[in-house]
Amino acid sequence: METERIYDLDSHAAQCAARVTACRAEGDGFWAALDRTCFFPEGGGQYGDRGTLRTDGGAEYPVTDTQEKAGQVWHAIPRPLAVGTEVTALLDWKLRFARMQCHSGEHILSGLFHRIHGLDNVGFHLGDEEMTLDLSGPVTWEEIQEIERLANRAVGEDVPITAEYPDGETLARLDYRSKLDLTNHVRIVTIPGYDVCACCAPHVKRTGEIGLIHILSSQNWKKGVRLRVLCGSRAVEDLLEKQVLLTRIGAQLSVRQPDTARAVERLSEALVQARYESACLGKRLAQAIAQTLPAEKHALVIEELDTDALRALVNAAVERGVPLCAAFAPNGDRYSYIVGSSQTDLRPWVKELNRALHGRGGGQAEMVQGSVAADQADITRWWKSLGY
Repeated sequence: METERIYDLDSHAAQCAARVTACRAEGDGFWAALDRTCFFPEGGGQYGDRGTLRTDGGAEYPVTDTQEKAGQVWHAIPRPLAVGTEVTALLDWKLRFARMQCHSGEHILSGLFHRIHGLDNVGFHLGDEEMTLDLSGPVTWEEIQEIERLANRAVGEDVPITAEYPDGETLARLDYRSKLDLTNHVRIVTIPGYDVCACCAPHVKRTGEIGLIHILSSQNWKKGVRLRVLCGSRAVEDLLEKQVLLTRIGAQLSVRQPDTARAVERLSEALVQARYESACLGKRLAQAIAQTLPAEKHALVIEELDTDALRALVNAAVERGVPLCAAFAPNGDRYSYIVGSSQTDLRPWVKELNRALHGRGGGQAEMVQGSVAADQADITRWWKSLGY
């Protein structure tokens, strides 16, 4: 027995009376089929609806997923429902409406990209946080933003959105988008002036209900691009959050919001310069430390230096005639090391270091590097045990 789909006739029906026609166990839960439902089953890149089945006695069965199989719509519930039970199917309307806003917004975007740039929608996924739209070819960010402006103009025009099943003759005359070669019982969703597309999902009734269409980003994807998109309440929440962040950043940098990007650029440039100057000072300090080491003795140095400074210290010490110089520096919960020598093959030597201090690393005969899971006291005790 096929399920009557209320959403096909009225996408805004948030509940309906229904009767359980089948129930089966699967995994840790159960799936109930109804004679009619307002729940949309997963399909066309959109997840199945969630909500509740409520019996006449007031018992509630949370619906966590909705799927279609052989014409029946199945509702995932935690415990069984007897066949013949009368229930009220109650949608999670906030979630459903957000999904409809996104899906209708996607149709407008896809229609515009197809009409203006000749690009096809070759992939679509509507998640619970954002949706992604894959286009068949390249498009610039400036072109994407222009499509976004046109899409929001469509929202402002508040044009009607219709869904119907045209007969075969009418369908044959229609120019509509579809990823599949459909010929029978095809549901056509029309947004006048913007898109005509085969689609099984529920949509808002007018474009004004979408509220806002906002493209977050674009990235190269296969031979085209992948867009991350928000619509409706999700887009509004994202913009509100960004407004708070921009306000905080502007306050921290003592600039107006329009000037935050340039202020961050200046700060980044200053940080690069500071890091460069710090690295230069670190190398100068390392070379100065190397000059204090006795040229005739093996040397252990433990200092707070970065990797480049450690290497500079070891190179300067070896050039000065130090037979073997082992330099360690704290690095989180480990110690980094660089060891150099002009007289000792360090490859077998570093194996003993790693074994004794729980380290990892290696290198060439004259220089090795890595890190150890040891503290300064452990390193010092190990060094003394070598008898240097």
